Amino acid sequence: MKSRVLLGVTGGIAAYKTPWLVRLLVESGMDVHVVMTRAATQFVTPLTLATVSGNRVEHDMWEKPFEPQIEHITLADQADVAVIAPATANIIGKIASGIADDLLTTMFMAVTCPALICPSMNVNMFRNPVVQRNLNRLRELGYHVLDPASGYLACGWVGEGRLPEPECIVEEIRGLLAPRDLEGENVLVTAGPTEEPLDPVRFLTNRSSGKMGVAVATRALARGAHVTLVAGPINIPVPQGLKHVPVRTAQEMHDRVMEVSSRMSVIIKAAAVADFRPAVESADKIKKEFAEPHIPLAPNPDILKALGARKRPDQILVGFAAETGDAVENGRKKLVSKNLDLLVVNDVTRPGAGFDYDTNIARFLHRSGLEEEFEIMPKRKVADLILDRVRDLRKNLKTGGER
Repeated sequence: MKSRVLLGVTGGIAAYKTPWLVRLLVESGMDVHVVMTRAATQFVTPLTLATVSGNRVEHDMWEKPFEPQIEHITLADQADVAVIAPATANIIGKIASGIADDLLTTMFMAVTCPALICPSMNVNMFRNPVVQRNLNRLRELGYHVLDPASGYLACGWVGEGRLPEPECIVEEIRGLLAPRDLEGENVLVTAGPTEEPLDPVRFLTNRSSGKMGVAVATRALARGAHVTLVAGPINIPVPQGLKHVPVRTAQEMHDRVMEVSSRMSVIIKAAAVADFRPAVESADKIKKEFAEPHIPLAPNPDILKALGARKRPDQILVGFAAETGDAVENGRKKLVSKNLDLLVVNDVTRPGAGFDYDTNIARFLHRSGLEEEFEIMPKRKVADLILDRVRDLRKNLKTGGER
């Protein structure tokens, strides 16, 4: 049976992307029903969206006043997932405030299925504290918010506010339709870089953004797990509903992880932890007069190795390896030496892989010897593939099979 997608379209310039979004959803085997605001019809016609969806497009609450069914309740009841793309500041504010004054907002008040909001607007509108408050309110209420992309905007500004590409929205919808197959799992995810202080104004770090780890935590939460995220300094939103433990240094991450690891059934170690720290932190700023300062380094604790050494038979441990050179061979050694069930290897020299990208190119190394190589894909998709493997490992452990 096809999944039924209820797609709300509002009056933003990004509405021009919706015919392609609808086409991709239909090609993915979904039954798409579009509801438009009056303003949205100024950017793309109902006829266009009806043609690509194969279904009637609704946009007027009063068009069929004598129908025996109440249109907005019927639409809401039958949806498996509800989406608004693009979502303007106006529609975000209305839903956050409980206003229902047209077909789309009235319908959204009645949905009980997962609901996804895809903001799209001018960068200054998006950064407006009122808009951010409304988005946070929606997250608190259980709505899923897909953060906008950054880039050149139709208004001429450059910054966040672009509607994500339709392919990204489709992946998000697929994720929301996925079964809650991780219920009962307590999942610990680490993410982001660490910062190792050199003096009061400087530190050693790396280019990790935390996007991969946050993607794993987000998808694990959506799939029903109880999630704890221990993250170094990151500047990306963390979803509501999980426990977020912010840390700064590798030692702090080690201590927080070890405090909770015994209570976890799955540990996914995606953080890029600094291998070394300055042996001595200067109390004062190191002056430029020291043209060639000597900075001795000391090793940081190996968190993944420590986790592998204390891993329980029923615990699943997943690691990441950001490698250069012979990435796969280095990964195979790491898989064994750190007692992992699965290692995700990234060759960070490849375009589109590694730090601060929205995509990744992953190779999975399994304890069993199986190796899987994937093409470039969004980090959200990599996260779901990792969690698919975790689910399969759990099934094997429950039936007495090998890892």
